Amino acid sequence: PEPVFPAEKSSSVQKKFCVLVGVTGSVAALKLPLLIAELLKIPGLEVKVVTTERAKHFYNAQEIPVTLYSDEDEWQLWKGRSDPVLHIELRRWADIMLVAPLDANTLAKLANGICDNLLTCVIRAWDLSKPLLFCPAMNTAMWEHPITARQVEQLKSFGYTEIPCVVKKLVCGDEGRGAMAEVWTIVESVKRILEEQDLPTQS
Repeated sequence: PEPVFPAEKSSSVQKKFCVLVGVTGSVAALKLPLLIAELLKIPGLEVKVVTTERAKHFYNAQEIPVTLYSDEDEWQLWKGRSDPVLHIELRRWADIMLVAPLDANTLAKLANGICDNLLTCVIRAWDLSKPLLFCPAMNTAMWEHPITARQVEQLKSFGYTEIPCVVKKLVCGDEGRGAMAEVWTIVESVKRILEEQDLPTQS
């Protein structure tokens, strides 16, 4: 029989643009439901989420209307040699990765190549020809530690794009730089990537 090619091979079919959102254990993970809702307003976008265990503390999974993956899914999926490896499957699926928020701990892991959970494994295996956007979020004292700037520069040297944090009153009560960029800023950054790829950003 003739091989059957997937529908997206046909130019008459509108290709879906696949965005993988990574979320880590910063208080800014509270904004995940809003971020997903705003991304889903962009036509032709398919979204999946990879969460760290600590990030789960800050949002209600019932409010996330897309597939949400965590460490447990990686281990449940793989039972034997021929089974798919989730972090590789997600890497293949995604056209763009957006890590929002990126906390201080995961920033340090990524800068040093540590991959001890599903999210960091996806990023360690990331196809560097595809865009990866990251949104740092942490307490001002952590942001101002000299190692932070070095680690952010390390990620940028890999070709990743920083969506810079902003100055505001943080949940802990401190005021200063370290808050995650506003959701609209993040969504605009994703739209810019789509425009570069000649994909529609308006319905």
